[in-house]
Amino acid sequence: MSTPKTSTPSALEKGTREITMAQAIREALAEEMRRDTRVFIIGEDVAEAGTPFKVLSGLVEEFGKERVIDAPISEAGFTGIAIGAAMTGMRPVVDIMFGDFITLAMDQIANQAAKVHYMSGGKLKVPLVIRTTLGATRRSAAQHSQSLHAWVSHIPGLKVVLPSTPYDAKGLLKTAIRDDNPVVFFEDKMMYQVKGEVPEEEYTIPFGVADVKREGKDITIVATSSMVQVALAAADLLAEEGISAEVVDPRTIVPLDKQTILASVKKTGRALVVDEGYQRFGVTAEIAAIIAEEAFYDLDAPVKRIGAMDVPVPFSPVLEDLTVPTPEKVAQVARELCGRR
Repeated sequence: MSTPKTSTPSALEKGTREITMAQAIREALAEEMRRDTRVFIIGEDVAEAGTPFKVLSGLVEEFGKERVIDAPISEAGFTGIAIGAAMTGMRPVVDIMFGDFITLAMDQIANQAAKVHYMSGGKLKVPLVIRTTLGATRRSAAQHSQSLHAWVSHIPGLKVVLPSTPYDAKGLLKTAIRDDNPVVFFEDKMMYQVKGEVPEEEYTIPFGVADVKREGKDITIVATSSMVQVALAAADLLAEEGISAEVVDPRTIVPLDKQTILASVKKTGRALVVDEGYQRFGVTAEIAAIIAEEAFYDLDAPVKRIGAMDVPVPFSPVLEDLTVPTPEKVAQVARELCGRR
């Protein structure tokens, strides 16, 4: 997948500069750590190594090893430590280097962090952020390439964030750190070098507010994370054929901005949902169901959806590339929905 430049022009302010998504995430963490001494980072290779993707490089030099903590290889262990710290007043950011490894911490995430506030009758809270990755096409094989965000979206008590641009990544991460609830923050590992305009001034982005990345009138493409860039590329292809596609980025899938999605679908009359998670029982199914239930009489064609193939992610590059949505595939399905062949 290429790494296009991206931005959110309607949201940009004076004093912007072009930085990568990795830089935007690092800025958000550094700003929040300076603002609030209760914020700390814990995970594998987060200090001197700065994570395998170097997103956190330089933070240990500024904040020291007491606030940028290298943990042993035990996702369940250091996630549990962070939950306990959050319950006693700290605001931890847990770094799980590959999203596949949340499987090792699912008891802590789904049974502890998600339920503490409810089971304590509101007396306890868990202001915790779990930063992790998703996305294939890095040639990392079946155990390091999955997009498992639908798993945690299924659990009441968790908020789930999927930024698609550097602007969104910084603003949403700052909001996540300030939230009193556990937030799972997914970053596509293939997008860390994507560049976009980011304000120099302080800003946050509220959860549950979708962003229309491109306006159109013939079809709505709802896309998440890196699939936003795929959808925008598909919209360019469709525009050459006279088809106007609107691209809607939910930005957070829990909470989900149904109103913006439905308003777009009611305007265009057609809907295509694109997500890199496995298609079966996934994010595409949930959003498609909402559209079918709440905008049925406004539809001129059935809701369609595209997700990753329901197979383990192959190591072979040629096979791996076939498993995830592409601009050409999205354009093809959109074309068919619009009655073109």
